[in-house]
Amino acid sequence: MKIQDITAYGLRGRTPEGGWSNELQPEDCVHTIIRIQTDEGLTGWGSVFTSEALVKASLEILRPLAIGENALEPERVSEKLHQNTFWLGRGGSITHAISGVDIALWDILGKACGQPVGRLLGGRYRERVRPYASLLMREPERMADELLPVKAQGFRAFKIGWGPFGRRDAKTDEAIVRAAREAIGDDAQLMVDAGGSDAYWRGGLKWALRTAEMLEDYDVFWFEEALHPDAFDDYVALRDGSRVSIAGGEVLTRRQAFAPWLEGGAFDIVQPDVTKCGGLSEQRRIAWNAREHGVRFIPHGWNTTVGLASDLQIASAFPDTDLVEYLTGSPFIDELRVGGWRLDADGMLAIPDGPGLGVEINLDALGEFARVRI
Repeated sequence: MKIQDITAYGLRGRTPEGGWSNELQPEDCVHTIIRIQTDEGLTGWGSVFTSEALVKASLEILRPLAIGENALEPERVSEKLHQNTFWLGRGGSITHAISGVDIALWDILGKACGQPVGRLLGGRYRERVRPYASLLMREPERMADELLPVKAQGFRAFKIGWGPFGRRDAKTDEAIVRAAREAIGDDAQLMVDAGGSDAYWRGGLKWALRTAEMLEDYDVFWFEEALHPDAFDDYVALRDGSRVSIAGGEVLTRRQAFAPWLEGGAFDIVQPDVTKCGGLSEQRRIAWNAREHGVRFIPHGWNTTVGLASDLQIASAFPDTDLVEYLTGSPFIDELRVGGWRLDADGMLAIPDGPGLGVEINLDALGEFARVRI
């Protein structure tokens, strides 16, 4: 079975807020869907956390390397793409685009074998997983209005991030976290994402240490992106000094970039994003390396329904990965899958057990968001 064509579809029109200092607008494109078609009629779907323009430019380089390759060998084909594009910049848009290609090839392999991708990645440790609702922080008085409707949907774990947090003063930071904890109750999981990868992030090690002490008082499960993403030594010191678990790594790409962070003890929880880090092939290697170094793997997932399906599949294949990120209120997640997503009575998501990623793409919705006829 050979790769016949690779197509990119940029999503726009209803892009959700990101909380960035240069805020996203509905027409901005930061997520791109990949479709791979084979000469035997199978189609695979991938997702890239990068604009359509950058993905299409990358595919001009990648497509000649991939067309005609065996569509049933995702790791080998993805490694070929990596090995032949070092000279174009390792870890940037090319790597992001390879991520989508790799995911789509795993989807094809699963469909060809009649098995869910998680089983092909080594076996299914679980049939369902807890999604945590991912929301932006607001002013303290608005947090209940943001969280209570999501809690009513059945979510029992919540991550609040970005917004005013770490950008004003310690009093505001604590007021936001206090309001969130009061809204969701003491029995729900709460995680805090400072958004240290935002432009010109000012929070340093001393701020992060003081803030971690405050977060402990509210039983926060993890403290994410507390520091600038290149502040390796500070992350090591923060992990050593914090009683709250330290999470990060969403902006890193390729297993080689993750290795020093895992080996150096910078994280308690590592969060590679499958739509950026190199796809499922790279993410799986990162995850096993993390486990060997006593670091928990919980994927970052601020992306699309294809990204969520990928996260669910890899969560099934790792013994300690019992949480996945769910970007609430995003049509690129809720509407791109035929039938949508539903939590069960325990606030869990069933891991699709159909072939490949186990999801059917809503082509009408994709056409609407990509503004093309599919």
